[in-house]
Amino acid sequence: MTNTALVTMLVTETIVIGITAYFFYRVLTTKPKAEPDSFSENDDEIR
Repeated sequence: MTNTALVTMLVTETIVIGITAYFFYRVLTTKPKAEPDSFSENDDEIR
């Protein structure tokens, strides 16, 4: 493997791992949205 190919491979892998880690961190630290309970909203409906 030539030096150019090795550098290209390492740079690409570093970028992909960095982006993956960033979005994984965002998923783990994002606070859940306060969504209304769909069952409590439909309590007074007659089926």
